[in-house]
Amino acid sequence: MGYLKKRVLALVLAGGKGERLYPLTLERTKPSVPFGGKYRIIDFALSNFINSGVYSIYVLVQYKSQSLIEHIRKTWRKVGVLSQHFITVVPPQMRREEVKDWYRGTADSVYHNINLIYDFKPEIVAVFSGDHIYRMDISKMIDYHFRKKAELTLSTVSVSKEEACHFGIVDINKEKRIIGFKEKPSNFKENSCFASMGNYIFNPDLLIKALEEDVKRNTSHDFGRDIIPFLIKSKIKAYAYDFSQNRVPSLKNYEAKFYWKDVGTIKSYWQANMDLLGEKSLLDLDNQYWPIYSSNLNCPSAYIKESQISNSFIGEGSKVIKVKMNNSILGRGVKIEKGVTIDDSIIMDFTHVKSGCKIKKAIIDRFNVIERNQVIGYDKDRDKKNYYLDPSGIVVLKRGLRKISWW
Repeated sequence: MGYLKKRVLALVLAGGKGERLYPLTLERTKPSVPFGGKYRIIDFALSNFINSGVYSIYVLVQYKSQSLIEHIRKTWRKVGVLSQHFITVVPPQMRREEVKDWYRGTADSVYHNINLIYDFKPEIVAVFSGDHIYRMDISKMIDYHFRKKAELTLSTVSVSKEEACHFGIVDINKEKRIIGFKEKPSNFKENSCFASMGNYIFNPDLLIKALEEDVKRNTSHDFGRDIIPFLIKSKIKAYAYDFSQNRVPSLKNYEAKFYWKDVGTIKSYWQANMDLLGEKSLLDLDNQYWPIYSSNLNCPSAYIKESQISNSFIGEGSKVIKVKMNNSILGRGVKIEKGVTIDDSIIMDFTHVKSGCKIKKAIIDRFNVIERNQVIGYDKDRDKKNYYLDPSGIVVLKRGLRKISWW
């Protein structure tokens, strides 16, 4: 882990609107969306950095960021012994004279805050997305960057040709040097390909030069659409890091060895939550050697009475009485009254489901109250009229207005 002797600065991009996750992003940014009963999506990126020994982290926020700012303030108050150990939220500051608007793209968000790089004087800059679910030992990617004497390193994952249209696709030679890059290509013909995960390691001088040049061009000012393709065409020393070779400590035999999911849609978000369940889950977060840190609420243990519950998570502070539940995740402080049936669903913090309700394949955001005998997920026409019905068939209820109270 020779990289620990280097000055590494992490910039976590957490300003995305997350429009495809509507209505979960109606009042919050995508990285702030709750996940797995007790986490937020951004907890995975931040935990990966901390577990990897990278402690100098700026989180760049923008749209509807208050929820995320409060979460980081309360959850990530981790003060290091050294001054360069920090997790700091950075909103748009309009520091540059030519910058008159909010971030226009992912690269623009870094350009807005290019002073952070100048002030910190890092030897490398890690620019990572804050809205994916995965565990990664980033130190191994950094070591790879130095071994290759690279100027730019992209983390990549293998995807099928059907999935290629959703990602930036890299073309590599035998030495894994990147010789081509296409952002979300259509009609991809190869059976499999390597997709960019949106995680980059830059040499600072290259990053600064690329940002300064990009701002002068008429582009979308995005890493995937503009910066990366331009740099590859310039024939810089860019390499692909194969995420499938990355391992975190204490993986169970039954887990996916290199789990990564872009939870950019309701369907993928729901599936990633379901991947946590099962006696042999694809992503088992019970790992003391690679913890995913989350907020701690002062609430009692979960209470369950006379219920039939199978393959489900129940958050602390929840109260479940005479309920049938299967393949589901309850957040914290959820109250479920008698006679309720829940299948294949996600019910977030402080929601109250009253007696007699039937819920199937639904995502219910925080602070909702579901009145007695409501039926959700059984009648598409009715669901479409009363809630948001995703094209995947998953019913989504937007964040409620209920005030928190303990019972």
